[in-house]
Amino acid sequence: MRKFALIAAIALTAGLALGGCSQGSDQDQQATQQAAAVTKPTDVNDAKGWQAYLGPLVQKNLQGMAAQQPYVYYVTPGQKDDDKAQNDRQLQSVQDTVARGVTPGNLLAFVGPVSATTGDLAVAAFKSAQPGTFKDVIVLFVGDKADEQRVSDAVKVTGATFRFVQM
Repeated sequence: MRKFALIAAIALTAGLALGGCSQGSDQDQQATQQAAAVTKPTDVNDAKGWQAYLGPLVQKNLQGMAAQQPYVYYVTPGQKDDDKAQNDRQLQSVQDTVARGVTPGNLLAFVGPVSATTGDLAVAAFKSAQPGTFKDVIVLFVGDKADEQRVSDAVKVTGATFRFVQM
């Protein structure tokens, strides 16, 4: 459910941003200031705050994507049983997507309040990926620098373009 809310928020934000491209630089400046006003939440269980923070980070990194909208995987902190169950379902969904392959031009974004947990899910998802199956696909990981290399290594075999954004 949270995944769909995040996707809807990103799609709405992207639609508003694209629709307003011809409105002038004043509105662009206001949008930039509003995006900058969102601060990183301190509570890992503040799902709405994290989605508001992470959504613009994903949106800023959509360049090169030819699909209508990205696949955004919001990984919960994994501290509660419900979170763990949701992350397990999320992992199964991503593994199915990786096994099927993704059409070139798509973007898969892995985001969440706990970088290590998000990184673990991304690494596990790409564990059995076939070489070269993600050519011209972008994989975005939003997390901590400490987790960048291991996620990059897991994605590299697929031929995807890997992007990292520091939280």
